[in-house]
Amino acid sequence: MTGDTKRVQELIGRMSLSEKAAQMTQIPANLLTDEEAETWAVRGIGSFLHALGKRAEKLQKAARDSRLGIPVLFGIDAVRGHALKNGATVFPSPLAMACAWDREAMEAVGRATAAEVAADGLHWTFAPLLCMARDLRWGRVDETFGESPTLTGELAAAMIRGLQGEDLKDETAILACAKHFIAYAESTGGRDSADTPVSMRMIRETFLPPYKKAVDAGCATIMTAYLPIDGVPMTAHKELLTGVLKGELGFNGFVVTDWDNVGSLVARQQYSETLRDAALAAAIAGNDMFMSTPGAYEELIALVKEGRLSETVLDEAVKRILTVKFRLGLFDDKQKPKIVDMQAHQALNARIQQEAVVMLKNNGVLPLENKKLAVIGPSVDHIHAMLGDWTYMSHPSIRSSCEIEHQITPVTPRKGLERLAAGHGLTIRYEKGCGFLREEDPIAAPDVAGYPYLEKIIKPEFQNLDTGAVLSACEGADVLVACVGDFLGQTGEYRDRADLDLSGDQQALLELMKSTGKPLVVVLVSGKPLTVPWVRENADAAVQLFNGGQTAGLALARAVTGETNAFGKLPISFAHHAGQLPVYHNQLPGWHGRRYIDMPEEPLYAFGYGLSYTSYRYGAPRLEKENGGYALITEVQNAGEADGTEIVQLYAHRPAGQRMTPVKELIDFARVPLKAGESKEVRFPVDMESLKAVRDDGSRVLEKGTYTLMAGSSSRDEDLRKVTFTI
Repeated sequence: MTGDTKRVQELIGRMSLSEKAAQMTQIPANLLTDEEAETWAVRGIGSFLHALGKRAEKLQKAARDSRLGIPVLFGIDAVRGHALKNGATVFPSPLAMACAWDREAMEAVGRATAAEVAADGLHWTFAPLLCMARDLRWGRVDETFGESPTLTGELAAAMIRGLQGEDLKDETAILACAKHFIAYAESTGGRDSADTPVSMRMIRETFLPPYKKAVDAGCATIMTAYLPIDGVPMTAHKELLTGVLKGELGFNGFVVTDWDNVGSLVARQQYSETLRDAALAAAIAGNDMFMSTPGAYEELIALVKEGRLSETVLDEAVKRILTVKFRLGLFDDKQKPKIVDMQAHQALNARIQQEAVVMLKNNGVLPLENKKLAVIGPSVDHIHAMLGDWTYMSHPSIRSSCEIEHQITPVTPRKGLERLAAGHGLTIRYEKGCGFLREEDPIAAPDVAGYPYLEKIIKPEFQNLDTGAVLSACEGADVLVACVGDFLGQTGEYRDRADLDLSGDQQALLELMKSTGKPLVVVLVSGKPLTVPWVRENADAAVQLFNGGQTAGLALARAVTGETNAFGKLPISFAHHAGQLPVYHNQLPGWHGRRYIDMPEEPLYAFGYGLSYTSYRYGAPRLEKENGGYALITEVQNAGEADGTEIVQLYAHRPAGQRMTPVKELIDFARVPLKAGESKEVRFPVDMESLKAVRDDGSRVLEKGTYTLMAGSSSRDEDLRKVTFTI
């Protein structure tokens, strides 16, 4: 028995029933008065959300002065850096960071985030998100690492290692929280938290592997999702929470519900008749801490007194919570870091923002040098659109107004181009042209689902196309740059979207600019992939900039002027039309006709796709025996005249074994820097575990048959070279 284990057991032995129920409770401090919050602290609450600075210190003192002196965990949504705090580093959205396919950078982002969060006296972030964006209509696509279990698992594990550091007791380490367990993004029609028609085998084969990587990386907490599996909400799903997560995966941290999941069992999902029934179901299923359902505290106490719930269930939950608190060093008066290297964090941010820019098309108009530019569109100088969700501008949990005085000045595409203009012989004329919405659009009075602050963000977006101003701006220009996309009111939680086309008059703006006959560069600034087949067919160059963070406009400017050649690749597939969905790369075969009669078979832009200012040539892959398995070796040559970094991707197709298998699926990847003309051999040890099939009983086996491995620059067949082996 370790020292911490003994201390946990001794502490539980001294706790009253009400103190145990309090440890299982988490409440947002920003929704409480100071007196209410202090009452909860004295009562022995397990965790507060959204308390900063002096208030957090005061509440922690009240907790330490209570009967048992159990410290409180303070949590916050640091999804992309400590971005809810004005003045902290706002990294790109997870989807944007995933374009870099960079494990090292993701771990560094985790380290930087942890240092800034810890410096505010906070201990816990609800990140990373392990959901996979396979339906682009879902509102939270921007929070994901894309569509691949492998890419998601690798980047999430790297972020977890960064957040938690080598030792949780370190002053700059905080708790990670892998969420939302499990298959949250698979809801019917991309409708958030709706019915999720997936089988248990599909869960094990597709959605569980990233969580295994998270658990193996030592993730301290995991959050349950709202969704139901086979009619059972995840909050009440004992088989998955206790049997699979805690049992099979051996997860030894604690499980926290999502926001008011327990209350939702009654109010939204109609699974339980009363809150008491809901608290019973949630506790028995394996939820250790209940987020934002304060009424469940009294219900847990009543359930034990009535004999409906064994107190040992509370003991097990409290044991997990206290164990994590001891691991974090809270009982040993863990100190805040005294110095945070914000300059290094901003340099890291600049690096990953650069890697997150994806070139979709270039007929030679890029890079921009010695040109007169007309830079037009609603995204050109729009901070909300560039930053996106989960920042101090988008969430009101810590601030009270949308009128922000930025402590770190954001750099929009307009500002970035203007900053570099003189050095590249550029002159720039700016015109907004239109808004994201027309004045007559039916979304003019949007339902923002309890977020009235969004009205301040949405109202300025209504502007019809100003034809005269646009044509005037284009006159005399050599190249036209259009910046279009979406804005905060169209992406994020509660904002699922059926129509993925450019909204308002943006399409009309593009067509008007094209009608001038001048070269057209289209920059897509968006939280998710939009359906833009016109752009692929008509633009002379196209660049995707997902919500890129504070200085993403400078990263974009450096990319389109050729100062850098660090372009990323898509972690997600684009559709031609919302009706074409799904278009993810690892689908099952067998569709009669293979496509809709009015849509192409292939996605608009494929998973893994992305161009640069150079080209790469792949040699024929070969296999070598290694450690009882295989290693795939492929030679990659930079065949162009510019230095660059190729993202080499390894895909596999597994043989059938009494069930169907995806046509191909990513199993590994590597970033390979190459100077112009340079060649390198890239070696992938083949993870045989990743090739195993899931049987009906949940076991994993290597099936007999022929396995195909494919190495190349994207998931497209024409970009891959194949080799096979047989078991």
